[in-house]
Amino acid sequence: MTRIISPSMLSADFGNLERDTKMIDRSAAEWVHIDVMDGVFVPNISFGFPVMKPIRKATTKVLDVHLMIVEPEKYVKRFVEAGADYVTFHYEATEDIDGCIAAIREAGAKVGISIKPKTEASVLKDILAKVDLVLVMSVEPGFGGQSFIDGSLDKIRELAAMRQELGAKFLIEVDGGISSKNAGEVFAAGAEALVAGSAVFGAADPAAEIVKMLEA
Repeated sequence: MTRIISPSMLSADFGNLERDTKMIDRSAAEWVHIDVMDGVFVPNISFGFPVMKPIRKATTKVLDVHLMIVEPEKYVKRFVEAGADYVTFHYEATEDIDGCIAAIREAGAKVGISIKPKTEASVLKDILAKVDLVLVMSVEPGFGGQSFIDGSLDKIRELAAMRQELGAKFLIEVDGGISSKNAGEVFAAGAEALVAGSAVFGAADPAAEIVKMLEA
């Protein structure tokens, strides 16, 4: 089974962004996760296009961009131009899901869709064949350092069952409260990619923590 760790740059040292990005580039992590928040869809503000450029320059890894912004369809092309390989938007953040999917594809990136903890996986059933990735939020989006919501495992299993039933190919990614302590059960539930922020950048040896998650 595929196992991918995508360290979240939201937990990196912003004063040493190049250093921390290069550390991830040398590590066993395959992706770099970039959280984009607008202060509207979630009660916090984070990266924009200018910050993505030095991250893209400092790594050859997959840039996994998670948009927590309203009307994402207006901005997806610019994020792809800034270096995004995956662009994930929220089901709850747009009234034009098909338009957003089309805009990401036309810009040349892979398409991800995300759902908040209180959104049922079933709302995605007619969308799953159109995307490359489904991101399950296992905490409320907007802030790092939160605890994993246990019910998320059932949602992951449900999505994995829907994927098999539909014969779809999307990856399941999980974001929130991930560490080496629970990575094994999250992978076992059917996820392929895990986002980890404070667990990686707060570790004494971030690269070793990434390996622990992959081997959990």
